[in-house]
Amino acid sequence: MNNKLLVIPSLLAALGAPLGITHAQSAQDFETPRTQWGHPDLQGVWNWVSSTPMQRPQQYGNREFLTEEEIQDMRARQAAARAAADAAEAELNVDPDAPPVADSTGGYNNFWYETASIGENHRTSLLIYPENGRLPERVEGAAVHTTSLGPDVEGDRPVLGVFGGIGKDGPEDRGLSERCLIGYNAGPPFSGGGYNANVQIVQNRDHVVVITEMVHDARIIPLTELPPLDDEIRLWTGDSRGHWDGDTLVVETRNFTQLVPSFSRYGDSRDKTLIEKFTRTGPYTIEYEWTLDDPSTWTDKFTAVQPLTKVGGQLYEYGCHEGNYGMENILRGERVQERLAAEAGGEAATR
Repeated sequence: MNNKLLVIPSLLAALGAPLGITHAQSAQDFETPRTQWGHPDLQGVWNWVSSTPMQRPQQYGNREFLTEEEIQDMRARQAAARAAADAAEAELNVDPDAPPVADSTGGYNNFWYETASIGENHRTSLLIYPENGRLPERVEGAAVHTTSLGPDVEGDRPVLGVFGGIGKDGPEDRGLSERCLIGYNAGPPFSGGGYNANVQIVQNRDHVVVITEMVHDARIIPLTELPPLDDEIRLWTGDSRGHWDGDTLVVETRNFTQLVPSFSRYGDSRDKTLIEKFTRTGPYTIEYEWTLDDPSTWTDKFTAVQPLTKVGGQLYEYGCHEGNYGMENILRGERVQERLAAEAGGEAATR
């Protein structure tokens, strides 16, 4: 089982309701801590889970923040939804001998999911540009990747979907996270939650290392002048270069491989440029802002702002057992089914 550094149990995800609100803690008298080299100290383990939706519900139009009345109403609905979901889960049949009720085993049960934030954010969406707080229109012809935890879907290789797959002839038919190649929420940019939404930042004078818990990936970001990578060299999480703009760490990432989506389940990343900004805003918070520009997938760039909240723990190694055990068993199980079907067909032909 994958290690869970910080679990905030919530059953809101089961109801499909983005009811919580989050807010980056800050203090007017906060003084930014600094490393021995004089840079703002961003080190530690941080969590990016937010129950503020990525895209703004259309009912808010271009309004960026909730009213006080909406905040109180949302808190009440959140509490009621949580109580109802807790009661419903308590009545579930947990008999191991009970017959299956679905075609797919799905993912984890609700206990493991992190859907509540630490603190409060009164924004109506994490996206702040475009002004309507929603993803821009996609370029005509940009792909939509439809794999999921349910049954396999029709498609061709390469599979750019994160979950599930298009078949079981080989590992290339499975989703990227199922192959342990990228974390489904680890980015860059950090996006969504679910679980394992933690990142550790380590600094020295010339480099910053950003280690995501999901798939245990480390981006080593030089802060010195280095020539860009050749355009033919493509990486799963791109090639990142950083610099300080005052007290903000600015990271520009290019050279993504086209074998990963541009964002969410859309397009690919061959022409994607990502700008991330990390600003320490309080003893337990970093404001994380990112802008994604990908003219092959989107008709405009888009920008999101979300808090990273410091957690009291360490980042353990992420053991991606989908690759260690799951992949082998998926492919073996399919071969068994093929053999049984062939044997049944042969028996029918001899009758």
